[in-house]
Amino acid sequence: MTEKPDTIVLIHGFWVTPRSWEEWKAHYEAKGFTVLTPAYPGFEVEVEALNADPSPIASLTAPQVIEHLSAVVGALPKPPILMGHSAGGAFTQVLLDRGYGASAVVLNSAPTEGVNVIPLSQIKSTFPVLKNPANRHRAVGFDFDQWNYAFTNNFPEDRARALYERYAIPASGGILWNSVLANLMPGPQDIAVNYHNADRAPLLFISGSEDHIMPPSVQKSNAAHYKGNTITEVRLYEGKAHLLPSQDGWQEIADYALDWALDHAK
Repeated sequence: MTEKPDTIVLIHGFWVTPRSWEEWKAHYEAKGFTVLTPAYPGFEVEVEALNADPSPIASLTAPQVIEHLSAVVGALPKPPILMGHSAGGAFTQVLLDRGYGASAVVLNSAPTEGVNVIPLSQIKSTFPVLKNPANRHRAVGFDFDQWNYAFTNNFPEDRARALYERYAIPASGGILWNSVLANLMPGPQDIAVNYHNADRAPLLFISGSEDHIMPPSVQKSNAAHYKGNTITEVRLYEGKAHLLPSQDGWQEIADYALDWALDHAK
């Protein structure tokens, strides 16, 4: 590749909005990159508005998110670097499989279809949603204790509370329930990729050792599903929880992710 990407697309996960990327966006823009932080459909409003009226979250589907993100990335003049956190990591993998992006980095990524590793801490983290089948039709939020366990379990409490107040919104119970049921249902699912796609751009999994909701075993298994002549790497950061993009030392991780993505861009 003669020309390196000059645009970075940061894809947010569940229980947060694009606001959760605010520090990374400013960090990369200061380096001269164009940085896009697309919202899921209906999430274009602020955190406070979504908490007041979560109806756009309750009606959200994974195909809607993928179609919207595909349109954003596909409209760019040349392939960007893709980065996704949590559920955004799973959506990033789908985009990459469909031919979008010069390279990609996923941070504490949710798994794509077929990854059967379900650690106990993940079950505990998602139990507020999965305990009631009726939540498949609702937007389901976390209280602070639930958020802290899933996202910020080793953060100082004052920092965790501040992030909860600034970033936390409900998540789509329907998408979460469908992802849990994916391995029990025949046929292709909403968040599925071709693990044998030899044309897929390079992909790096970054995993935090202390992540409760998407522990390292999930990242390792997801990466191991990819076969063939594709570059797929995993890097573990000790002491990092799920909300790794907001944890002390995030700048080092952001710089490593960018350097890797630029070095491996195709």
